[in-house]
Amino acid sequence: KMQAINIRKDGSIGRITLQRPKALNSLTYSMLLEIEKALDLWENDESITAVAIDALGDKAFCAGGDIQEIYRHGTKKNYKFAQNFWLDEYRINQKIAEYKKPYVSFMQGFTMGGGVGISCHGSHRVVGESSILAMPECSIGLVPDVGGSFLLGRLENNLGTYLGITGTRMNSSDAIFCKFADFYIPIKYWRSVLKLMSEGVDIEVALNAYREKPPKGKLTEQLDAINEALNQITFKEIENSLSKKVELKDGFKNLLRNSPLSVAFTFSMLQIPTIGTNLRTALDFEYRYTYRAQEYTDFLEGIRAMVIDKDRA
Repeated sequence: KMQAINIRKDGSIGRITLQRPKALNSLTYSMLLEIEKALDLWENDESITAVAIDALGDKAFCAGGDIQEIYRHGTKKNYKFAQNFWLDEYRINQKIAEYKKPYVSFMQGFTMGGGVGISCHGSHRVVGESSILAMPECSIGLVPDVGGSFLLGRLENNLGTYLGITGTRMNSSDAIFCKFADFYIPIKYWRSVLKLMSEGVDIEVALNAYREKPPKGKLTEQLDAINEALNQITFKEIENSLSKKVELKDGFKNLLRNSPLSVAFTFSMLQIPTIGTNLRTALDFEYRYTYRAQEYTDFLEGIRAMVIDKDRA
């Protein structure tokens, strides 16, 4: 049986590879702790110049935390499991953001939720032609977490709020525009980049050797409409205003499907100025919600409806 995660040294870099392609590389608790152990080990290892994280399979880098694992415990009223999971996960997100060495993530396919947390706080973030990034937590009754509120909170023109409350998906170009990624490199070159890195070539040089201009995104063109639609005071007004924007009809449809409580919290959280300037503050706010989510919100019902029974009811 293949291990869920493969951690090893490769020349002068530390390599982390997620290996649950059938589960879209979703993160189990033990995978998270193994990532942390490796990061702690490599930070003071002089033979390691950088860390690279990637994943097997074409479909996803990582579609999020393993919420089925959380659901199993939560439905038995063992809320502690997920509370500890998030606590450790958020600590690791912070660790990645503050890591002393270059931390390079390669995000093919779906990179969502917890997947964003272990990639987008890194120093060098690579996307390719299949990359789809999103913070879709409101659809299962959670809120953008793993420091996602920090990433969303630093965007101007209400863009972060829009992405957060609608869970809109970004392609590679949108992800770079929204500062969730830095480099567009076609996926066929990723192995070559990793090879250069492992041979001790400077990280920037290795990445720029294959960097290309990303294909067109859609968010730049929708920016004015988004800003206008969300520049309202009340939810009713936002809903009303968003419903009139033809180019945002998908976002509006998503919004109506999402958990109202999650949307309200996300909206309020992203209004707080320090959320977008301080990752620690952002994680702290997120935890206030996630800590209570199983017991007091739609979260477990959201997982049931969207992931377990898939009845979307």
